[in-house]
Amino acid sequence: MAKPLIKATGLSKRYGATAALDNADLTVNAGEVVAIMGPSGSGKSTLLHCVAGIVAADSGSVDYRGRDLLRMSDGERSALRRSDFGFIFQFGQLVPELTCLENVALPLRLDGVKRKEAERRARHSLERLEVVDVADQRPGEVSGGQGQRVAVARAMIIEPSIVFADEPTGALDSLNGEAVMRLLTTAAKEDGCAVVLVTHEARVAAYSDREVVVRDGRTRQMVEAL
Repeated sequence: MAKPLIKATGLSKRYGATAALDNADLTVNAGEVVAIMGPSGSGKSTLLHCVAGIVAADSGSVDYRGRDLLRMSDGERSALRRSDFGFIFQFGQLVPELTCLENVALPLRLDGVKRKEAERRARHSLERLEVVDVADQRPGEVSGGQGQRVAVARAMIIEPSIVFADEPTGALDSLNGEAVMRLLTTAAKEDGCAVVLVTHEARVAAYSDREVVVRDGRTRQMVEAL
């Protein structure tokens, strides 16, 4: 069997007296879409953030291509998030002062790509996500569904190995949510990119290849998505 792209083992994380994670595991293979499900407060978002290196777990390991994220410096984890990991959050978190095109180009600009080339690639990414018509508008001038597609375009622009999506459709109605998930999973499959998404909605999890259920900070079961 091929080695997993990323493998988290025995992750524990406490916030004061509260155990957000308790010996949780997660394995993701290249090109796979995995849905992390569970009730509110179960630890599913904490699991995603620890696996992505946004939050440092108190114990355990996160092996990514032979390196343990928990043993990396903050600078090394930040560099990894710029080069290998894409992120999508519930409310997009686009920069309001920039146009949608500039938002999508931003990860490339931060990595030293010249403006003209970065914006050329950003426009292509917006075309793939079917929102190139809002390229010159600012986030506050577009609908929630359009803004979230722009966020997906920004996540995909670096050609990541993994996209981490935390409730990517949570602020959208069902129609826009379905559209965002269809475009995200299609783009990821085309690029051979893995997707790890947190959701409590069965209709969103249905786009995954596999589901991981988190309860009380533990990964209780793994089932095949329908």
